[in-house]
Amino acid sequence: MHLHTTPPGACLVLAVSLLVTGCFPAGDDTAEDGRISVAMMQPPRSALSPLTDDAFKLSRWSTAETLITLDEVGDPQPGLATEWSRVDPTTWSFTVRDGVGFHDGTELTAAVAAHALEYAAQASPKPRILDGVEIEVAAEGDTLTVTTAEEDPLVPQRLSSPQLSILAESAYEGGSVDPVGTGSGPFELVQVTGTTSARLDRFDGYWGEPALAAGIDVDFVPDGTARAAALRTGEADIVESVPTSQASLLEEDTLTEVPMPRTNTLYLNTEDGPFTDPGLRAAARDAIDRESLVQGVYEGRADVAEGLLGPALPWASDRPARTGATEAGDPDGAAVTLATFTDRAELPEVATVLEQQLEDAGFEVEQVVREYANIEEDALSGEFDAFILSRATVLDSGDPAAYMTSDFSCDGSFNIAQLCDERVDAALEEAERAPTGEERRTAILEAEAAVLDTDAAIPMLHERVIQGDAAGVVDSAKDPRERLLVTSLTRLD
Repeated sequence: MHLHTTPPGACLVLAVSLLVTGCFPAGDDTAEDGRISVAMMQPPRSALSPLTDDAFKLSRWSTAETLITLDEVGDPQPGLATEWSRVDPTTWSFTVRDGVGFHDGTELTAAVAAHALEYAAQASPKPRILDGVEIEVAAEGDTLTVTTAEEDPLVPQRLSSPQLSILAESAYEGGSVDPVGTGSGPFELVQVTGTTSARLDRFDGYWGEPALAAGIDVDFVPDGTARAAALRTGEADIVESVPTSQASLLEEDTLTEVPMPRTNTLYLNTEDGPFTDPGLRAAARDAIDRESLVQGVYEGRADVAEGLLGPALPWASDRPARTGATEAGDPDGAAVTLATFTDRAELPEVATVLEQQLEDAGFEVEQVVREYANIEEDALSGEFDAFILSRATVLDSGDPAAYMTSDFSCDGSFNIAQLCDERVDAALEEAERAPTGEERRTAILEAEAAVLDTDAAIPMLHERVIQGDAAGVVDSAKDPRERLLVTSLTRLD
């Protein structure tokens, strides 16, 4: 098995191609015809609308593209826009790439790009990347202007989100967005069969490097055992998200572990109950044996957490050393409720291990485990003393400041720890205001340090996803942000 790291400076260029079939067709010889068979975990939830999370499928299939892409560290790079500049604190100017043709035969212009962004901005509900963001878009010649209601240093990063993919104008006719035959990537989406399958063919008119594969056939296979079996039997060339429990049944050289921007964290209620005491929060911190969780629950296929942000963000390792940690108090039999949810299979087992570790430290623990839909409201309202959450730390813009503000600011919308700390809020505000690049990354790590000093959130481990590639697959993408999978370079050898 390989542990994948992205080469320094590698540009995560947005590529998209999609073929989906409800079951793998018998006798389909993908090696001969150059088509790539892909087994994906989640079926479409919104008819592959790019305004929803389905957009990430379109990007992983290299059929829809964005104005901006992101490099390894999250800095913006050219996509359908070749250059950009900040005109004033609220206005950005983008030069739209010349010579780009859509799959329906029309051409990309600044006006077409503006139409796509205006549609997204006026949609109800809006794409998540535009939550709380008001934009106005204008086009003149080859220049697109984006104006925000408030100063926003992340406009280029926002435009990298697959939810703001630029499709041909014909995609937006009829009251919904139809990506079939309307993208601009190296693969054209030509057929979708409900929530079971789709088909993409190589687009010979692509503006960039032409696809080396003839096409992509995608099956949506929610069952992890079935996905692993498809790789083992040769029915799939690429398999998304192989379950840890199935990995040992597959050839090691067909698997790659990709660090994800997702952290398994213990949130402690700082507003009510025993963890209002910083000393007891510190006692919980010291009680947790992270290595035993990684080895025992995740079978070594995760990374021990040193902070909220993990190895999927290579610059996170530059965090300052922690100093002045609160001294642990004596739990003395303090009763705590420890909650989590069943939707992620490992979390109930994590809760069981944590219960034992906390009880060994002197706490009395009662577990509460439900489906996420039935526990989220209670978690957000502070009904539990401790809550185990697997949390994405990089949201759609590729920037972790939004996640940290949501989870740890006084007004945060996802503040399970009920944390309200002046120092934390000041650090988060500084990070939100900082310009992109090194200055912003430094400010984010300082905000992380402020959060960690409260012990309101105890990061335990960073998750990895296991991707399966058959022996003949060459150059499939191993993308921590899950925006890429099959690119123009992916082929069968």
